[in-house]
Amino acid sequence: MIENVCVSLKTVKQFVAENPAFTYGGMRKLINLETINGMKSSGSVVRIGRKVFIDTNKFYNWIQTQNGL
Repeated sequence: MIENVCVSLKTVKQFVAENPAFTYGGMRKLINLETINGMKSSGSVVRIGRKVFIDTNKFYNWIQTQNGL
């Protein structure tokens, strides 16, 4: 049973629209390399069927770990 979990899922297009610092192509490349760059182990990419979502909270945490913060 899943308890109250605050998850903020956005499609890649929604994420890019709300965060203009990231481009669609740049995000797709990060997602395609998720096993290499650590996004997969961070849980920031969620797949439901063919849909790909970004868990924004986990993505921002992953960004901070990339910069040693």
